[in-house]
Amino acid sequence: MPGAQDSLQYAVVINDEEQYSIWSAGRDLPAGWRRDGFTGTEDECLAYIDETWTDMRPASLRRWMRDHERAGAD
Repeated sequence: MPGAQDSLQYAVVINDEEQYSIWSAGRDLPAGWRRDGFTGTEDECLAYIDETWTDMRPASLRRWMRDHERAGAD
């Protein structure tokens, strides 16, 4: 039987390191986070994150690795 929990709306949020989370849609976001644009139930948001966030490494680590791979190729 669906409960009130099933009807709560969440927003997918992302930080500067391109790490994803969900946040209650009506709440102000904490510093350093912005809305991704997707909203839905908790399950819908988590499924969206599973499909979207395919590289769990922080953005700064990905940049560092990319820069060092280029430096090694020179």
